Amino acid sequence: MHKTTLWLLLFCNVIWAQTTEVFNPLLTNKKLYEVAKIINVEDKLLSLEEVKAIDTSRFKPLTSDNLNLGFTTSNYWVNFNLENTTNNPIVYYLETARPITNEANLYKLTDSETLLLKSGDQIPFNQRQVQHRNTVFKFELQPNVISSFYLHLSSDGETINVPLNLYTEAQFWQVNYSQQLFLGLFYGILFLAGIVYLFFYSSLSEKTFLYYSSYVLSIAFLQGALDGFIFQYIFPEAGFFNSKAVLITALFSNFFLLKYCEYFLDIKNISKSIYKFYKGIYFVLAALFLLTLLSAKTMEWVYPISNVNGLISLLLILTTLVILKQKNVKIDTFFFVGIFFLVIGLLGFVMNNLGILPNNFYTLNSAKFGSGLEVIFLSLSMTNLIRKLRLEKESSQQLVLNRTKEISELKSYFMSNMSHELRTPINAILGVVQTEIDTNTNATDQYQIIKNASLSLLSNVNDILDFEKIESNQLRLSIKEFNPKSLITQISNNWQAEAEKKGLNYVFEIDEEIPEIVEGDSERFVQIINNVLSNAVKFTLSGSVVFKLKCSSQPNNYSRFSIQVADTGVGMTDSVKQNVFDSFNQMRNNHKRQFGGIGLGLTIVKHLVNLHQGNIKIESQLNTGTEVYIDIPLKIISTSIHNSLDNTLSLDRKTPIKVLVVEDNLINQMVIKRLLDTQKGIEYTIVNNGKLAIEILNLKPFDVILMDLQMPVMDGYEATVHIRSGKVKSFNKNIPIIAVTADAMPNTKDKVLELGMNDFITKPIEKNQLIKAILLLSAKHNLKIA
Repeated sequence: MHKTTLWLLLFCNVIWAQTTEVFNPLLTNKKLYEVAKIINVEDKLLSLEEVKAIDTSRFKPLTSDNLNLGFTTSNYWVNFNLENTTNNPIVYYLETARPITNEANLYKLTDSETLLLKSGDQIPFNQRQVQHRNTVFKFELQPNVISSFYLHLSSDGETINVPLNLYTEAQFWQVNYSQQLFLGLFYGILFLAGIVYLFFYSSLSEKTFLYYSSYVLSIAFLQGALDGFIFQYIFPEAGFFNSKAVLITALFSNFFLLKYCEYFLDIKNISKSIYKFYKGIYFVLAALFLLTLLSAKTMEWVYPISNVNGLISLLLILTTLVILKQKNVKIDTFFFVGIFFLVIGLLGFVMNNLGILPNNFYTLNSAKFGSGLEVIFLSLSMTNLIRKLRLEKESSQQLVLNRTKEISELKSYFMSNMSHELRTPINAILGVVQTEIDTNTNATDQYQIIKNASLSLLSNVNDILDFEKIESNQLRLSIKEFNPKSLITQISNNWQAEAEKKGLNYVFEIDEEIPEIVEGDSERFVQIINNVLSNAVKFTLSGSVVFKLKCSSQPNNYSRFSIQVADTGVGMTDSVKQNVFDSFNQMRNNHKRQFGGIGLGLTIVKHLVNLHQGNIKIESQLNTGTEVYIDIPLKIISTSIHNSLDNTLSLDRKTPIKVLVVEDNLINQMVIKRLLDTQKGIEYTIVNNGKLAIEILNLKPFDVILMDLQMPVMDGYEATVHIRSGKVKSFNKNIPIIAVTADAMPNTKDKVLELGMNDFITKPIEKNQLIKAILLLSAKHNLKIA
């Protein structure tokens, strides 16, 4: 058999025919349809005997080898005769109507018997005479016998085709094998494309991929319904959904195609008027879907209407492309080519269904060819879309990075500025109050109240700044030598006074074996204890607060400071305890601002303990109390080395230390004056900005500079650069510079040290820290001590 004929047979559909002529497939050059005849008995359900009784003149010849009867619910009968002129029985396969034809029955009549062979998709698949997806009948022709055949076809409104393809057994399986190869390739492409782009959607969350994937898969299911695979593998028992599979899949493929085009072409944003037409077709599709499910009669109407609607949808897509082209909207070339093949393929398919185009190899297979080529080219266009999205994502990521960098810089500037603006007035208040307390024996408790209020405000400011440092991973320790006992005792005394004001019993126990001098961050060490004691006193309304400290020797000259703070306060539930180290945790506990604070204390404590390579544990019961256990290892410093340094810094000097104070704020100038006036052997000069500092440094030598950072005319950064670059007299080029600033951000400290400053002190200024820094840097600068 000619190869082209085999491919034609692969996709053909069958319609019933009737003939009175005898057809010998072995001897004649005619085709079976040429000797077959057909009759339309409309809605009459006739028996075989009733059909045989019809006048043969009413039967009409078949006009083509694949007669298209169009959308119909009529009953058709076809008659033809076959003769086996050989002396041996021969088995034949007759392939006829579409796989989705509702009823297809073949009656084989001989002188001795009448045989009924059943097919069609309204009986269970296993009841088909030949269990094949196509409408196929297998029968045997006895030698030297003429057999008469009657074929009955009916449909629920779908198109009926009447091919009459007669094969020997070998021919049939050869054609079947060719079909399976082609269909395997066709469906493989569709399902692969559908699944791949579904994965793209899950990764990129771009709806274009979702609708394209849905469209490709719906096309696969539509073709599967038309080819009989849905009946064979999904609804083999026939029934309600099997009878509607073609219409449902066709409506969904129409919908997903329009949604895909809508999103791919961004129609909603480009043309509101075109978008309205798309919405109109969506409404029509929804109505057709409901009519499909409503009844057999309404479903009969849906078949032609859905095909016409498909044509309108294709025309709408083409119109959209034309309008977008006129608006100079760039359309992907692969998309345009893919839609072109789809339009050509579906036009041929729909127009063939409507009877406008005749049955032939191209019209019967136009949908498959068009869909296959369309999927290939649309997939290429989707590849371009992926590249476009990737470029857009890279661009947006770069934009986000730039914005993030800008926000980070702005945030850093804001935090730095806030630190400066808040700590500056606190520095002034604490400086004045502390001086009054230290020098005025008549100072009242009001000064102490002001001091405590200022320290509380400073603590909150520090917590906010520290939280920002934690968030940006900038919180670091500043390691120096300090006396832990004096600091612990001082902080304990402060909280003992607060506890006793509330009527609480305060107990403080400190180990006698505590090292005299250790190495660590004294400010952070005190902050840990201060925050824990603050919580204990704050959340205890009655009862007691117990503070215990024990020290134990560790290898490599370390001491483990074991801190225990216990209270009889409000305690915590297990759920609250699990989140106790979370930021702003107090706000979750619904205390209605009863205890104050900003809820960052334990968050910062946890981070600081980790920085000290220690550990913290909390035990608590609701309405019973809380116990906090902290272990921190600190390195022990030999007291002889420390005392040697102290002695060096406290020798009588022959000449005073000359300090240049560069500070623009008058209140801060006053605070520094009072602090320096309490220390003998120090002389100071105050200027208002960096420019004046440069001028005076060119006139006379100084031993130390106390440099503010944020000043008008010339700030501390610029002044330091001038000094270190040699724009002052050589006797002041290497002068020690101490940054004295209200900006407590870590990057500020890093910046000033990189510029060449020697130390960094934050406001509010702690007197002993300031004096010690001046003396130490003076000694290192080889100044003579009077």
